[in-house]
Amino acid sequence: MRRALSYPYNRLTPGKLPMDVFNRREFINRSAIIAAAAAASSTVTAEDKPAPAVARAQADKLRVAVVGVRGRGMSHVSGFLGKNNCEITTVCDCDEAVIGNAMKAIEKTQGKAPKYEKDIRKVIENKDIDIVSIATPNHWHALMAVWAMEAGKDVYCEKPATHNVREGAIMTAAARKFKRICQVGTQSRSNPGMKDSIAYVKSGKIGKVDLAIGLCYKPRGSIGDVGLKMGEQKTPATMDYDLWCGPAPKTMPKRNTKSNGTVHYDWHWIWDFGNGDLGNQGVHEMDKARWGLGKTTMPNSVFSVGGRFGYTDDGETANTQLCVFDYTDAKMIFEVRGLTTDTYKGAKVGNIWVGTEGYVVCPSYNAGVAYDKAGKEVAKFAGGSDQLHFDNFVKAVRSRKVEELNCDIAEGHLSAALCHLANISYRLGTEAVIAEAAGVYAQENVKEFSAGLVAHLKANKVDVEKVKGRFGIPTAFDPKTERFPGLGPASKKANDMLFREYRKGFELKEIA
Repeated sequence: MRRALSYPYNRLTPGKLPMDVFNRREFINRSAIIAAAAAASSTVTAEDKPAPAVARAQADKLRVAVVGVRGRGMSHVSGFLGKNNCEITTVCDCDEAVIGNAMKAIEKTQGKAPKYEKDIRKVIENKDIDIVSIATPNHWHALMAVWAMEAGKDVYCEKPATHNVREGAIMTAAARKFKRICQVGTQSRSNPGMKDSIAYVKSGKIGKVDLAIGLCYKPRGSIGDVGLKMGEQKTPATMDYDLWCGPAPKTMPKRNTKSNGTVHYDWHWIWDFGNGDLGNQGVHEMDKARWGLGKTTMPNSVFSVGGRFGYTDDGETANTQLCVFDYTDAKMIFEVRGLTTDTYKGAKVGNIWVGTEGYVVCPSYNAGVAYDKAGKEVAKFAGGSDQLHFDNFVKAVRSRKVEELNCDIAEGHLSAALCHLANISYRLGTEAVIAEAAGVYAQENVKEFSAGLVAHLKANKVDVEKVKGRFGIPTAFDPKTERFPGLGPASKKANDMLFREYRKGFELKEIA
């Protein structure tokens, strides 16, 4: 006999909660803060004036600092190196052991090695830097970006733009107040194949589109249980771990740190630093799903169910997760599957938009296929590369026109926030045997996915009648104020999840 759940999961009801949620602090309305920031930027004081002159940005060589170069940062190096009259003058990373490839590549192309800085604050203080390109762990994105924009520098920030919801509004306000160009690295926005796919979705040729599906079916194996067995681990001697933690709590890692690969990547699965695959690979597909639906606000409600299944390791985030976002006239469904799985309508890491007369499938960052109701292919789209997104950013840096950006920080904030909202629902949830997920929803288009989650786990030999998952709270959300409505008793931990406590010396402050 399956244990009955303590509250209903069969539908999302905007405005009604199974418990009163959130009332720690008042959050400023996003539209209000951006408007205030815009007003402030029209009366910039001498102290607020950006360091690089607009005329120089339009004509001269742009001097770039790339921050974080072990993994994705090398794509940032490639995006600027020898292109668009840019010069990479500085490489910044708090672990000197990982900078070799970047330093060699830059020296080979530019004829001289860039300056190396371990501390981002030294980069921010350098008035000869025009652009800061950020490819650090998620918990550093917002603070680095705001510091850089306050110092008059333009910013290219890797996805997700933020580690929590509130950071996005602060970054947006900073960009507007200091008149900075801030692009978020969801590069599909610049690819012709994806643009054409989205245009087809919005054209009416597949009828009224009221469902967007995002998929992150990406194998993620165990990261090991070193911490579970042995506790705290030492960090590499080449790393300034205090700097690496920055605004996050400075606690010694409880995961394998003997290999640079684990300490520099497995933070994705630790809540203090990462957001799971939902905020890692998944934010690309989350961004495209919202883009295709034409939604420019937060949803009215969100719900998430899932868990970390198939192994026991030091990871904290879900490796299997189903999320539902309600926009009243449309829904978004998002799935993370870190265990072995088949494609869904030809996609594993990609998107599907469903209309009354057909659907569009995008199985990659730059390609799509349109089908009619019978499943017959009617159109194909392709083309693009990561470089186009860097090109778009530099073009806007020179023109000073925010509207030219393909993914301005305001867009990046919304897409990242969807990931954070789903994780809030998940983390606040209660535990129950995961087999219960098959009956979570009554709506037909969602029921397919909740039943599919259970079938997927069974196929991976997870005993769904015994293993517990986490059933999140179906939370109502006010897209105008970007906060959860409701008064009464609430979990302080839950309330804190829209923002975080920042370590002394690394505080992220509101933009006045």
